Amino acid sequence: MATTHRRIQATPDQVWDVLADGWLYPVWVVGASRMREVDDAWPAVGARLHHSAGTWPLLIDDTTSVLECTPRRLLVLQARGWPMGEATVRIEIEPAGAASTVTIVENPTKGPGALVPPGLRDIPMHHRNTETLRRLAYVAERRHHTDPTSRP
Repeated sequence: MATTHRRIQATPDQVWDVLADGWLYPVWVVGASRMREVDDAWPAVGARLHHSAGTWPLLIDDTTSVLECTPRRLLVLQARGWPMGEATVRIEIEPAGAASTVTIVENPTKGPGALVPPGLRDIPMHHRNTETLRRLAYVAERRHHTDPTSRP
């Protein structure tokens, strides 16, 4: 089980706004390349994202569904990416003053990825989730700090 943390200079509400917009998923999730559909109920329990992974023309279509949701605090997902398998991804948001600490805990649950010993799989998952949190920070920190009227 790979655990990755990052302090993001955005409030839990601002971070949640990014997580709650399913169409932004491929912007911040490493490996996701496009969205095909977002259930209207996203991010309610049972709602799904219909996404693709890979690079054209070798795209794999799959889904990610919500297992648990506490707005502005917790989002637990079952991410599918066959033929690699499935993983449970827990995203926790903790307030840290005017900032937030976001933690991703990822655990492969089905398929070939679940057969890899934790010591071997956790290192690449940690590196991928470090970049995922970096991208999430870019979006959350800048999304609410950009004044569209200040552009030339």
